[in-house]
Amino acid sequence: MSPSIGLWRGGALLTPELAAAAERLGFDTAWIGGSPAADLAIAERLLEATERIRVATGIVNIWTAPAAEVAASFHRLEAAHPGRFTLGIGIGHPEAIGDRYRRPYAALVAYLDELDAAGVPSDRRVVSALGPRTLALAAERAAGTHPYLTTPEHTRFARGIVGPERLVAPEQRLVPGLEPGQARAAARRFLERYLSLSNYRRTLESHGFTAAQLDDGATDEAVEALAPHGSPARLAEAVRGHLDAGADHVCVQILPAREDPVPALEALSAELGIR
Repeated sequence: MSPSIGLWRGGALLTPELAAAAERLGFDTAWIGGSPAADLAIAERLLEATERIRVATGIVNIWTAPAAEVAASFHRLEAAHPGRFTLGIGIGHPEAIGDRYRRPYAALVAYLDELDAAGVPSDRRVVSALGPRTLALAAERAAGTHPYLTTPEHTRFARGIVGPERLVAPEQRLVPGLEPGQARAAARRFLERYLSLSNYRRTLESHGFTAAQLDDGATDEAVEALAPHGSPARLAEAVRGHLDAGADHVCVQILPAREDPVPALEALSAELGIR
């Protein structure tokens, strides 16, 4: 049986044409990265341009997208494309949200309550969760979890908390076909912002990394662990690391983000046998 593999890409770069290409290559979900607007218009465009691939948000930010509007958008998409859309939600980063970022766990619970009241089924949503409390909430109130910027060590940890029946769908960064120095430089440019965000730092330092490994642009070892590079076989190995650790589905993000990902996706599809 082929593994379940998706494509993760920032919303501004995830075009209908790319979603259609991912579908042809056997990827089963297109994940809309960033914080898509509550109208979910981008998801609608991707669904209209494809036939089978599922579309998911990774993630709708609970501070910027009102739950009532998101629920109405969910029902619009469900009516037009039954069963093909998954609503991923999360609390984002305190550094980006500012003063509104208070009692984030309580805010997430309240958001889920609003989705319940508006009739969004729990089995059609996932929560971006990193720590044990939020992972437990994802298991209780959603189909599972969509962790971002994690490693197989965290995937194993997440599986242990959410249990065997819930979805664990981590994102994995990949840098294809570049010389090691160039690959690390591309990965560092991508990682620079994330390694300054408290929630990611806390998670990474709880799952195998030291502060010294992540400071000052991160060590080569840390960069390669977070954004593996190399041949299609090496990249497929990184994906399988999550599957072996308990993931049901892995969504891949090809770096550098603004380069055409299709050649790398085609090679990865063949290596993983998903086409």
